[in-house]
Amino acid sequence: MDKKILGIDWGTSNRRAYLIDEHGACLAEHEDGQGMLAVGGRERFGASLAGLLATMGVGPDVPVIMSGMVGSASGWQEVPYLDSAVPLQRLPVHLVPVADADWAGRCRIVPGYCYRSGDAVDVMRGEETQLLGAVALGHRDGWLVLPGTHSKWVLLRDGLIQSLSTYMTGELFAMLSAGGTLSSMMGGDASDAEGYAIGLSQAGRNEPLSNTLFRVRAGVVSRSAPAAQAPAVVSGLLIGAEFSAAASALKQAEAGGAARITVIGSPALAARYAVAAAHFGLQCEVLDPHRVYCTAISQFINQA
Repeated sequence: MDKKILGIDWGTSNRRAYLIDEHGACLAEHEDGQGMLAVGGRERFGASLAGLLATMGVGPDVPVIMSGMVGSASGWQEVPYLDSAVPLQRLPVHLVPVADADWAGRCRIVPGYCYRSGDAVDVMRGEETQLLGAVALGHRDGWLVLPGTHSKWVLLRDGLIQSLSTYMTGELFAMLSAGGTLSSMMGGDASDAEGYAIGLSQAGRNEPLSNTLFRVRAGVVSRSAPAAQAPAVVSGLLIGAEFSAAASALKQAEAGGAARITVIGSPALAARYAVAAAHFGLQCEVLDPHRVYCTAISQFINQA
């Protein structure tokens, strides 16, 4: 009898679930807005999960693996971070059972990672599962970029996390759009190619971000730049700041070879990062996040 497993990427705002067979093939999937914030409290996660299983028609014999904010201090059950010295391929043996009596024995949570370098500390929760999928697909070495609300830049060496840097790119863009002096200018098309290129070029000059962001406003109110272009310029500035910070370290790490990154992201977002990579002289490969996640969940079948 073929083994099946349900993988749930339970984020802050959204939830994605995939029914996977032992070969990593997706048999069914579901996405909704029942993220951690919508669930509304630790005691309600069980009911929310029950509703998801009923919607997908998943029987009681299918084990459940959950990653993301479900394991945070504000989630269903806080799961301690693993040290970055633990290889990604060891994640299956570090799953934490859900303590809820109704779900114990069936549901497990994937721990995140904590990276320390001197006094600097960085963390991830959810992205480690995608990294495991990438490693299982043969991407054991090099720079992997996971764009999003909190964009992650991760250097892997033989499946080990050697470096981790997080950038609040998506969150900052949302905040600047929702309020403040730039918000009235942020209703245009953020995908405008010319505006995006302007932002990337300004970011490449390593000028203070708080200054370059204000100059977007100055350009509009002085009628030196079109207001419709402002969102794309801001996007270029924020994404370009990631590349500007990472590019020199990346090129040093890849000395003797072509500097390259592998992006795990949705098509639209990955395309923006590919444009930025080309602007900063980097080669870029894009991995489909759904395939990566399904491959990762298949790695947990025997342990679950």
